[in-house]
Amino acid sequence: MKKTLIITLIFGLLSANAQKLAVTDINMENIEYPFPVKELALNIQGQNVKMAYMDLRPKNPNGKNVLLLHGKNFSAIYWEQTANDLARAGFRVIMPDQIGFGKSSKPDIQYSFQLLAQSTKSVLDQLNIAKVAVLGHSMGGMLATRFALMYPDMTEKLILENPIGLEDWKTVVPYQSVDAWYQTELGQNYDKMKAYQKESYYGGQWKPEYEKWLAVPAGWTLNKDYKIAAKSSALTYDMIFTQPVLYEFENLKAPTLLIIGQRDRTALGKASAPKEIRETLGNYPALGKITAKKILNSQLVEIENVGHLPHIEAYEKFIGPLLKFLNK
Repeated sequence: MKKTLIITLIFGLLSANAQKLAVTDINMENIEYPFPVKELALNIQGQNVKMAYMDLRPKNPNGKNVLLLHGKNFSAIYWEQTANDLARAGFRVIMPDQIGFGKSSKPDIQYSFQLLAQSTKSVLDQLNIAKVAVLGHSMGGMLATRFALMYPDMTEKLILENPIGLEDWKTVVPYQSVDAWYQTELGQNYDKMKAYQKESYYGGQWKPEYEKWLAVPAGWTLNKDYKIAAKSSALTYDMIFTQPVLYEFENLKAPTLLIIGQRDRTALGKASAPKEIRETLGNYPALGKITAKKILNSQLVEIENVGHLPHIEAYEKFIGPLLKFLNK
């Protein structure tokens, strides 16, 4: 009787959606992906790992390939609608879960964008893909930039959708150790994650359809082995913070499309910055224009009243410019 009462009281403290939250397996084995998932075995820093990916082949191929790179708090699962429309247009679509994310292994290693780019290229090599258009969202934009810099002959076109890393946070935000990031991640829960995404990603707005993209990472916090995912998250936060790509935008060779939701205010470590600095960070309307000037042969598409995820918030405004650019 007492045990039942305690459980009831605990659940009564949670939000309605948090009460419905299911446990997410560490490598998302209990999460169904929209397309068949394949795996590539890799050995990284002495550890045997697996990299998961989806390979969607069109019924009427146009001979072109598109690589979709997910963001920090996401996995390849959120590319379903984009991939279906690209495939209908004739493109073969490759959607990897990066090492440390989604259905891929989450090893305790030194993460770098170069490492993730090499692993991604290994997937393409296994599929005998020599040329690809690369689309990166959020953290995936930093990775897409690094991939294009490392493999310019392979990268036909580059698309950056609200990429993070358009400013160098380590110059204005106090450094946090991996241990500090780890402790923060261990303290995460549904309500904290929702509050962050609502404020940073969606400009204070929230719609029911955003819940499914929050449920998976929030479900990790209920897993008894959550510390594994938390450590990978901490290590990749450190990677993002210490490995900027913005100083190399001028070196990009591929034709580039920037798709920038204007309501986005995402900035790593913003809460730790001095107040006068904090208010200037994550100014995507300004950052998009600055970045477009740095990248030769680039074009900027600004989407008003849209936040960090144009392909989720305003799909038609996202897919139209994307298809037009890819079909040039």
